[in-house]
Amino acid sequence: MDPDSAVIIDTRRSCWATLRTVPIKNIQLEHGFWKSRLDVNLEVTIPTQYALLESTGRLDNFRRVVHQLAKPFQGYVFNDSDVYKWLEAASWAAKIDACSELRDKVDQVIALVSAVQTGDGYLNTYFSMEREGERWTNLQEKHELYCAGHLIQAAIAHHRTTGEDSLLMVAIKLADHLYATFGPSGREGTCGHPEVEMALVELFRTTRDARYFERARLFIERRGHGILGGKTYLIDHVPFDKLMYLAGHAVRALYLCAGVTDIVLESGDQQLRLVLERLWSTMVHQQMYITGGLGARHDGEAFGEPYELPNARAYAETCAAIASVMWSWRMLLLTGDASYADLLEWTLFNAVLPGISLDGRSYFYVNPLQDSGFSRRQAWFDCACCPPNVSRTLAMLPGYIYSLTDSGVWIHLFTSSNVILNLVNGERLVLRQVTSYPWEGKVIVEIIDVSPPQNAVIDSSMSEPFSIFLRIPGWLRDDQAEIRINDQPYRHQIHSSTYLEIHRSWQKGDRLEIIFPMPVVFNVSHPMLMENAGRIAISRGPLVYCLESADNPRVYLPDVSVDPTSKVDSSYFPELLGEVVGLRLQGRVNMTEDRWMDHLYQPFSSSRTHSKLSGIEVACIPYFTWANRTPGAMQVWLKVFE
Repeated sequence: MDPDSAVIIDTRRSCWATLRTVPIKNIQLEHGFWKSRLDVNLEVTIPTQYALLESTGRLDNFRRVVHQLAKPFQGYVFNDSDVYKWLEAASWAAKIDACSELRDKVDQVIALVSAVQTGDGYLNTYFSMEREGERWTNLQEKHELYCAGHLIQAAIAHHRTTGEDSLLMVAIKLADHLYATFGPSGREGTCGHPEVEMALVELFRTTRDARYFERARLFIERRGHGILGGKTYLIDHVPFDKLMYLAGHAVRALYLCAGVTDIVLESGDQQLRLVLERLWSTMVHQQMYITGGLGARHDGEAFGEPYELPNARAYAETCAAIASVMWSWRMLLLTGDASYADLLEWTLFNAVLPGISLDGRSYFYVNPLQDSGFSRRQAWFDCACCPPNVSRTLAMLPGYIYSLTDSGVWIHLFTSSNVILNLVNGERLVLRQVTSYPWEGKVIVEIIDVSPPQNAVIDSSMSEPFSIFLRIPGWLRDDQAEIRINDQPYRHQIHSSTYLEIHRSWQKGDRLEIIFPMPVVFNVSHPMLMENAGRIAISRGPLVYCLESADNPRVYLPDVSVDPTSKVDSSYFPELLGEVVGLRLQGRVNMTEDRWMDHLYQPFSSSRTHSKLSGIEVACIPYFTWANRTPGAMQVWLKVFE
């Protein structure tokens, strides 16, 4: 197998991509924030999810078909997709080759999946045996194409990380069936739940069979013409290129945008690119929670109107955050624009990670920004789309850290890691990143080795100049960062939400040091967000913070107000949540007067003496860590001192 093929998205031959992805096997995470999260994913989350696939009957659905058992299908019609997402997570997990127990489970599941496939390539356990006659009869609701997409993505991940074709051949046979069924001379249709579009484009990148790319593009072009009943929920109310802002089911809309971005990466369609940029901008500036969460409404799991962002009733599904990461990554590969990397990082920390507990065993489906203490993560769900989605996202994370252009290497995420890169001039570059980010703002990038091309007739002690493109995060104010090269100050104007290009003849032993100050920021929201009027949300670096009753046990959180002018103490809270940085600052609690004991409403009084103020110290924790201890209230948006 080509060792350079193990990339999560393969843009090496994508003519319209600005950035080329780096093989996930070339990246080794070391100690630090993401290493600890990925270790939990590999050692706890993936094994426990396999046990849940067994105990909830998802794997038995395959055995039922293989052995023609007289027992009913178990669970939702799309339960096959949970198995495929688990396969993808297990395949991307960096240690699959060294973990025989995990490898055996993967092989067993692949054997089950392969045995279910019919001679014509069709594969779906729900539409087997007694439901064979119902195949492809309800594309709006039955998720056949959605499940097919997840199978194809799992097969690509397995092929790229192991070099084996066992699952890939199943995926190719299924994709051929899709082309025969829905191709130019086949039936007209598209899926009620977009997902297969991304998968088919990636299968085209893997096989170079243009039919799969054309199939994906045709699925997208058919939306918005009433094939799915014209429902906004299904993003079928208008053609994609006529969308002015995102509407309908949030996960479906975001998966669709990611699939369209894949189309643009391969085709260069400038009209679609402009639509994507418009939708992304409107989403970020009018429809997104401060956490990066997306989807305001429980009804339809949907986007709301612009500026409709309730806190306690926020839906903000974990899968929507994951879909946002997938879309931002593709837009970053297309453009090289740091704003997409900024949102990717912010969403990972503040909207994806809250979806899984610190111990890796329980999950949130929805992610409110205010809670009375009744929301707790669950070990699984009947509709379990989020848990394996989180797992595969974490398993893919190393692939988001670096990328390449002809000019050099781009650093998107900050985490302790080693990476081997093959530059366009043939040089082999080994970088090491050392940091305690996101808790501290110091990042060290070391040149471990620069090897000239084989048979090069040059002085091996001198490398050709190349660039390191360093992301300056959007949460940082301009010219705040300090940069040193080999202990000497690097004088250059620094703008946030950009990539700083440092071009030189880098040598083995060179050291690039970046220090990002991490002041606490008190954020306010757009005036149209009426629910947040007079309130602030606290962030530090790339993390959003919240209050939780476990740290503020003697107060009613909605009564708490904080002083944004007070000194904030940033310190580790190891006694509470492990090695996380918490915040302490001055606040007040408004003790409601007795005159309100038997009243919900009263005449307005200009005296405003309806409460007693008491000074307190307020403790804040990163939002992604809430609900890991004793059940209690939580709040992100806090009142400000009057």
